[in-house]
Amino acid sequence: MPDKLFATDTLRISTDGASRGNPGPAAIGVVLGGKKYGSQIGYATNNEAEYQAVLFALHKAKQIIGKKASRETALEIYMDSELVYKQLNGRYKVSEPKLQKFFIDVWNLKQDFKAVSFSNVPREQNKEADKLANEALDEK
Repeated sequence: MPDKLFATDTLRISTDGASRGNPGPAAIGVVLGGKKYGSQIGYATNNEAEYQAVLFALHKAKQIIGKKASRETALEIYMDSELVYKQLNGRYKVSEPKLQKFFIDVWNLKQDFKAVSFSNVPREQNKEADKLANEALDEK
């Protein structure tokens, strides 16, 4: 039985990626409904971390909701990365090879859901995901 958190047909998700050094140690933060995730992802650029946060969110949403229910669920993904937002919405070309791979992975995962939208929000409106990514970076 689906979690009450996911009983509606639209799920709001906030994502953030962070890198210290760009490239450097990196982490992601994701708020998926009321569930919160923060994790180190190794060595990456800030843009790579931003994409990895989106990928984590898509995988985690599908895992929690289930494959069948995912097809009936729309995702609204909010991020403060203007570059990743514009690339995922087709406004900017994805020319960097690593980001191209992430873009393709996101595109393929989108097909498992009813709809997926990407929205850009100011950093102040993405504080929780940002906090989770930074807390993960601070862990030893």
